[in-house]
Amino acid sequence: MSIDPALVRASLARVEPHAERAAAYFYGRLFAEDPALRAMFPPVMDVRRERLFVSLGQIAALLERPRDLREYLGQLGRDHRKYGVAPEHYTAVGRALIAAVRRYSGHAWDSATESAWVSAYTMAANHMIGAAAETDGPAWARAEVVAHERRGESIAVLTLLPAVRVPYRAGQYVSVQTARHPRIWRTYSVANAPAPDGLIRLHVRAVPGGHVSSALVKETRVGDELVVGPAMGTMAAPEGERELLFAAGGTGLAPLKAIIEQILASGRRPGIHLLFGARSAQDLYDLPDLLALAARHPRLRLVPVVSHDGGPARGLASGDTLSGMLPDVLERFRAWTDHEAYVCGPPAMVEATVRRLLRDGVPRARIHHDLASDRPALPEATVW
Repeated sequence: MSIDPALVRASLARVEPHAERAAAYFYGRLFAEDPALRAMFPPVMDVRRERLFVSLGQIAALLERPRDLREYLGQLGRDHRKYGVAPEHYTAVGRALIAAVRRYSGHAWDSATESAWVSAYTMAANHMIGAAAETDGPAWARAEVVAHERRGESIAVLTLLPAVRVPYRAGQYVSVQTARHPRIWRTYSVANAPAPDGLIRLHVRAVPGGHVSSALVKETRVGDELVVGPAMGTMAAPEGERELLFAAGGTGLAPLKAIIEQILASGRRPGIHLLFGARSAQDLYDLPDLLALAARHPRLRLVPVVSHDGGPARGLASGDTLSGMLPDVLERFRAWTDHEAYVCGPPAMVEATVRRLLRDGVPRARIHHDLASDRPALPEATVW
């Protein structure tokens, strides 16, 4: 059977106004068919239901971009291993998913639409199953918290030592589970380049209603044990000697810092501009480390940016920060058209910065961003 992306997207658009009820129906049907699957999911399903159609929309949007779709599905398949997902589980999921979409599509559902969904799901499931089968190494690793530094009221930097090495590239993120909230995974960007000691550093902001983030920032201590899932994400260090622009908002700094560390350690010598933005100078939580990094590497130019008045930051004299919204501050510098640009932070900041760079003539192919980095809409990459 061939896949008709237009039919899949059209039916998904009809279901989205009823997404909450459709997701509840999907999970109810799934657990009725295979009650053992319930143990793979967190006790409270509200957030999980919200994510379902976000993930389905992402897959539908990629149906005509085979390379990107294979990459996305491969990551999902490898990530599913940490839940204990087996190939036979995909059959039950497919039946429940198509039943939910059929129910909430109303009279618009027909045999052609069903055929399109069966074909699309079969293709996706086969890719995920194949990626999981081809992946070596553990599905998750236990990791000891060897350092925990509070950087203000709501941010902490955690340093983890996994019991077995967790492979990742600078720019990727990992999923994390804490014993305080079992079966709930949240994703955080790794803030350091891969190193021989295998340590992983995470920059975590406690968000309102975020049980895991609050536990990691406010309750976790040195010696605690976390569980870390496989690395995901497509952002990676560039090749070549083109000058580089990094625009980071808040804890979106984490993956960009990892990429910068890798470039500086490689011996390559491109010019690097890092604009690090926050609401106030006190919110520039990683500034001392960044100042030390810039002092060791003169080709790294650090530009702190503050959008609201908040007094001087530690390590900076008055006037050493630029005022304004980070996308607007970009215009105060020379043109960025010859640079490779990396943008990470809150989605609104990323979108505004990307628009600004495109308007200023930076080719889209040289603008790298990962809107999942702070992940308020999709805290973990999962299709279920």
